[in-house]
Amino acid sequence: MAKILPQKFFNRPTLRVAEELLGKFLIRRIGAQTISAMITEVEAYVGPDDKASHALRGKTKRTEVMFGKAGYWYPYLIYGMYYCLNIVTEKKEYPAAILIRSVECVTGPGRVCRYFKIDKRFNAMPANKKTGLWIEDREVVTPSRAIKRGKRIGVDYAGKWKHKLWRLYIK
Repeated sequence: MAKILPQKFFNRPTLRVAEELLGKFLIRRIGAQTISAMITEVEAYVGPDDKASHALRGKTKRTEVMFGKAGYWYPYLIYGMYYCLNIVTEKKEYPAAILIRSVECVTGPGRVCRYFKIDKRFNAMPANKKTGLWIEDREVVTPSRAIKRGKRIGVDYAGKWKHKLWRLYIK
């Protein structure tokens, strides 16, 4: 039986949440249509010192959602044309989030947002049915041996932070 992940699921250490998101389902409701797919790859951004994080320069209009409550969406635009979807984690005022990089049928964070028709309108909205975008636990068991870790992608500018094995995926 499917269960919507509650806000408290996200109000925990980011790397733990990231690992537990693998095998969960991203759900988007648009009118009578529902789009769903299993999350297969995520990338973590943790704290104010993470040089790969948008929150590195502190709270700005763009990043204030990362300093807010866990379980809220943070979509952002890259290259002026692709949205990428993050879910905020940990305690309020501690900037942390997880990027949804891939789902079972779509690889790449920009493609995920196009597939699910996600854009800035979800910014700072909670992950729940009322907003039309949420994450469900459908009791898919992902064995720990199937979970792999790798370097985050596209953060070569981040010094030692680019070497963090904070990209998690199902092999």
